[in-house]
Amino acid sequence: MPNIGVPGLILIILLALIVFGPKKLPEIGRAFGQTLREFKKSTRELTSDDYEDHEKKTTK
Repeated sequence: MPNIGVPGLILIILLALIVFGPKKLPEIGRAFGQTLREFKKSTRELTSDDYEDHEKKTTK
């Protein structure tokens, strides 16, 4: 992702406020945070499973 900068970030926030409204924005942020957390958790589990599988194959 390219460097957005402060003016770009302000523009994105203003557009989100206009499109979704101030009442809906916290809900969207919360849902995005939960989705990101689940994605990170799944990625961690997949990489640890791959590492464990690799260790089992190399130690046999």
